Amino acid sequence: MNRPIGFFDSGVGGLCVRDACIRLLPCESTVYIADSANCPYGGRPPAEITALARGHVRRLLEYGCKLVVVACNTATAAAIDTLRSEWPEVPFVGMEPAVKPAALKSRTGVVGVLATEGTFQGRLYRETCARFARNTTVLMCVADDFVALVERGETTGARAEAAVRRRIEPLLAAGADILVLGCTHFPHLRPLIEKVAAGRASVLDPSDAVARQVRRLLSERGLLAVEGSVASHRFIRT
Repeated sequence: MNRPIGFFDSGVGGLCVRDACIRLLPCESTVYIADSANCPYGGRPPAEITALARGHVRRLLEYGCKLVVVACNTATAAAIDTLRSEWPEVPFVGMEPAVKPAALKSRTGVVGVLATEGTFQGRLYRETCARFARNTTVLMCVADDFVALVERGETTGARAEAAVRRRIEPLLAAGADILVLGCTHFPHLRPLIEKVAAGRASVLDPSDAVARQVRRLLSERGLLAVEGSVASHRFIRT
């Protein structure tokens, strides 16, 4: 039960998901792989992303991880079905843009989704939109440049704000009142996104929902860490 939870992402973006899990489950240990050597994943072919994901899962299982969070929307879109098929005994939690809650919450009926090209091309995104956003206008914004900003640690300043404004303003002008962060790198830019939105739209980050799903799966399988356990956190960067 005290084995760690594993996380991987194309870089440091998924740390927002890991941190949400730590806040909700403070007794749980974690192992996080940031694949910065291969970042970004957004423009890579799905087969290549799947091969990278397999390698990360193998490494996390070598560390004894009891559950794996694919803390990357692009990797989830490309690889999670394969991962679940190849490791049926391992519980996996993936990421997908929060289109459903955004569609339910929107007052204008217009939602803006910020994500990478790989996420938009994935089955999960298409199916979620078709199922839950039939009466909502979903505006897609490819924001791969946000990934590079976060990887450089450039989450403040004039250049970062200009990049955010360039992506956000057209969505706001089109009537979007919800902005969905469809990449785990993007919450690191949330203060700037909210500054540019200036109250015209709310920002939806799925990190806390993912943490709740992790807790639910661990509880169902009797894998929650023993109450009072002292957690450890390992960070690995390629």
